[in-house]
Amino acid sequence: MELQNQLKLLAEKISTLKDKIETEESTKHAFVLPFINILGYDTFNPTEVIPEFTADLGLKKGEKVDYAIFQNGTPILIVECKNWKEDLSNHNSQLFRYFHATKTRFALLTNGIQYRFHADLEQANKMDDKPFLEFDITSIKDNEVHEISKFHKSNFDVAKIVSNASSLKYTKEIKKSISEELLAPSKGFVKLFANRVYIGRLTEKVMDEFTGLVQKAFNQTISDKVNNRLNAALDKEAENQQDDVIELEEKSKIVTTEEELEGFRIVVAILRRKLPTNRIFHRDTQSYFGVLLDDNNRKPLCRFHFNGNTKYIGLIDETKNESREAIQSVDDIYKFEDQLLETLSYYEK
Repeated sequence: MELQNQLKLLAEKISTLKDKIETEESTKHAFVLPFINILGYDTFNPTEVIPEFTADLGLKKGEKVDYAIFQNGTPILIVECKNWKEDLSNHNSQLFRYFHATKTRFALLTNGIQYRFHADLEQANKMDDKPFLEFDITSIKDNEVHEISKFHKSNFDVAKIVSNASSLKYTKEIKKSISEELLAPSKGFVKLFANRVYIGRLTEKVMDEFTGLVQKAFNQTISDKVNNRLNAALDKEAENQQDDVIELEEKSKIVTTEEELEGFRIVVAILRRKLPTNRIFHRDTQSYFGVLLDDNNRKPLCRFHFNGNTKYIGLIDETKNESREAIQSVDDIYKFEDQLLETLSYYEK
C-alpha cells in the first residue's frame, strides 16, 4: 500500500510539472530519479546507483547508459531515460546494445511517464524486442503496482522476476492478439469457428458472412459476461440492503427495560471485585438480555429472561450451557453471587 501511495504522489507531481520540463536531464531529475528512490535504491550512493555507467561493446567506445542499479556489486537493472515528450519506440536499439554490454538481466526504457521493462527471455544476454512489463505511471493499475514491487530493493529476486516475466510477456501479447481479432477477425480466426458450426465448403462468400457473425458473437459474449457480472453485483447489493432492513426491523423490536439495566448493574457490582467494570458489557436480544465478558458473544456471564410472567436468570456453566433459575425481583440476583464469580473464573483461568 505504501508503494502504491508513493507512485500516486509521483504521478501527481508529474502531471503538475511536466509542462515546465523541457530537457532530458530535467526529466531524469524530476521524474526518473524519484521513481528509482521509490524502489528503495539510494540515488546518492555511487555503489548502488551509478549514473552514466560505461557500456562499451567491442570497438565501440564511450557508450554510456543513464543509470545502472547495482546489488552486491552486480548490475541488476540498467535504465535509459528520454525526454518525457519523446516516443520510446525510437530508442529500443540503443538500449539493446547497452543490455548486451552490461550482462544484466533487466533493462528499463523510460521517459518518466511511460515505463518499459525488458528481459532476455528468448535468448540469454540478448534483450527481447518487446517489454514484459509496460505501464503509464499517471494511470497505473493495481496489478502493475504488484509487478513493480518485485523490483523493490527489499523484494528483488532475479529468478522469481524472470519466471514471472515470461508469463507477463506472453499474456500481454495474447491479450493484444485477442483485441485485434475482435476488431478485425483474421481468416484463420474466422475459419476456426466456422468449421465448428458450418457444414459445407467455406467459400469466399461464406467466409465473408462468417467474419461478421464471429465478430458479432464475440462482442455479444463479452457484453453478456459484463452484464452478468453487473447483475450479480446489483443482486448482491440488493441482498445486503435487504439484510440491513431485516436487521433494523429486528433491532426495532428489542426493548431494553429499566429492570434489565438494573439487573446488569447488580451483576457489575458483584463482579467488580474480581474484574474491571470496563470489561463487562450487555447486549439485548428479542429472546434474552445477555451479560458478556469483553463484549464477546463466546464469553457469556449470565442472561436475563424478564419478558414473561416469571422472571429467570440464566447461569452459565463451564461448558457454556445455560440453566435457568426463577427469581421474584432483580434483588434476587445477589443470591447467585458465587455462581456468577465461578462463571467468571472459567474465562479467567
